[in-house]
Amino acid sequence: MPIRDAIAAGAWAAALSGAPSTMHALVRGRDPLEATKAAGSILLPRETRTPRLVAAAVPVHLALSFGWALVLERLGLRGAGRGAAAGLVIAAIDLGLVGRSVPSIGALPAAPQLADHVLYGTIVGSVLARRD
Repeated sequence: MPIRDAIAAGAWAAALSGAPSTMHALVRGRDPLEATKAAGSILLPRETRTPRLVAAAVPVHLALSFGWALVLERLGLRGAGRGAAAGLVIAAIDLGLVGRSVPSIGALPAAPQLADHVLYGTIVGSVLARRD
C-alpha cells in the first residue's frame, strides 16, 4: 500500500537521517541539539529555551520526513542512488528556501545538513525499493 510504504520510509528516515549532523556537532564540540533547535524555531521563532524548541521540532521534523517520503513515493522513486539524488534536491529546497527565512537554519553548518538530507533520501529510496 503506497501510503504505508511512505510512512515506513519516512519513519526510518526520520529516526536515522540526523546522524551526520549530530556526529559532526559532537566531534566539533558543538551543541548536538543545534539542528533540532533550529527546526523548532520554525514554529517558535522567538523562543530560546531548549526544551520548548526541541518539543516544537518534533512535529516539524515528522511532517517534513513523512511529507517528503510521500512525495518520493508518489514520484515512484526507488533505490539508494535515486534517493540520495532526491535528498540533494530536498536539501536545496529545505536549506535554500527555508534557510533563507529562518536564521537559525541558515546559520547551521552546511555540509552536515547536506549529509543529513542525502542520508534521508538514501533511506527513503532504499525502504521504498525493499517494500516493492
